[in-house]
Amino acid sequence: MKLSRQPIRLGVCGSGFVSTSLCRLLSRQSAFEVSRILTRRPDSNFAKDKWQALRTRSIAELIDTSDVIVECSGDAVRAADVIEQAFQAGLPVVTMNAEFQVIAGTYYREHGLLSESEGDQPGCLAALNIKARQMGFEPVVFGSQKSFLNLNPGRGSMQHWAKRQGLSLTQTTSFTDGTKIQIESALVANGLGASLLIPGLLGPTNTITRDGASELAYRNRRRSKPIVDYVLKAEGKGEVFVVATHTDDQSAALGYYKMGPGPYYYLEQPHHLGHLEIPGSVQRLLQTRRPLLNNGPQPTVSVAAVAKRDIAAGTFVERGIGGFDLRGTTVAIKDEREHVPIGLLNGCEIQRSIRAGEMITSRDVALPETLASRAWEFTRDRVLAGPRIGTAANANIPPSAHTRRQPRPI
Repeated sequence: MKLSRQPIRLGVCGSGFVSTSLCRLLSRQSAFEVSRILTRRPDSNFAKDKWQALRTRSIAELIDTSDVIVECSGDAVRAADVIEQAFQAGLPVVTMNAEFQVIAGTYYREHGLLSESEGDQPGCLAALNIKARQMGFEPVVFGSQKSFLNLNPGRGSMQHWAKRQGLSLTQTTSFTDGTKIQIESALVANGLGASLLIPGLLGPTNTITRDGASELAYRNRRRSKPIVDYVLKAEGKGEVFVVATHTDDQSAALGYYKMGPGPYYYLEQPHHLGHLEIPGSVQRLLQTRRPLLNNGPQPTVSVAAVAKRDIAAGTFVERGIGGFDLRGTTVAIKDEREHVPIGLLNGCEIQRSIRAGEMITSRDVALPETLASRAWEFTRDRVLAGPRIGTAANANIPPSAHTRRQPRPI
């Protein structure tokens, strides 16, 4: 497919660190132009700048002026609203939003051209997986490096680090308490056909990432599927890695290439560069019309919500991901049938008292009905092989009955 000589009009969803940095990058690239920036923040949050005229709160305006939508809001519920309308209009969507993917990606992948971008660790792992398999490697571990973990950080500490790093408080908290790595690992498991070694991930601590990766490989040696996990290493650079096997007839050559004696070989990408990798992912999707990564047709892993503290009945949870009430942990969907994905727990009331460390279930909370929650019901019921007793009658009905248009030519 030949791309148009006209700049590709990118509609950017979000006005945080990733989207702002992406817009700055695109302003220096002739292949793209930013058409609109969808935000829900008030005007007073922004200084007057060259992006002022492009900011909008209208999804319809975003859709009408764009060729491709880049969704990087980090919010599953709001992303579903945007992607629903984008697919109705026949637009392809590139996400940097693992939160959306693990809740609603399985439904939406069947209704439009949807792919996670390189730049965050899941997309980088998907690209590394393709390269590894092209060379004949058979992955046994898909892994990421994490530098720091505190399952229940204090608000003051998170405010300090958020300001220092130029990130939002919710982003900083979700990175620190492990929710982000759990969500990204779930996406990798579902999209690349991997499984969990244990619920919540093992996360060995090592001074050398390769050593932790090797430990994960040996723990997985009797399993038929690769696993997804992470290594905790202070002062790392956020590398991603694949531990893989190869055929015996290549062992001598791999030894010559300084890959070691086997049977496990360590392949890494030493960084992930966020927004800088989005334009290449957009080009790739438009050229190939094939997603790099999404949540897959039959996911096995979700991210449940666990209480960080004792929560009294009647407590209003403003935010699940990045809040101070809950953190996320990976679970097998078939083992935790009643769990509620943490990405759906925004603006809801806890209906019974919950103790610290306890998992939130569907009996504990009344979720607002949204496109994202309906997409999750669709996914959950597919995984569990049919609707369960007591679920809503429309649980297997797609989130929208609108006819979707053919993708626009670009």
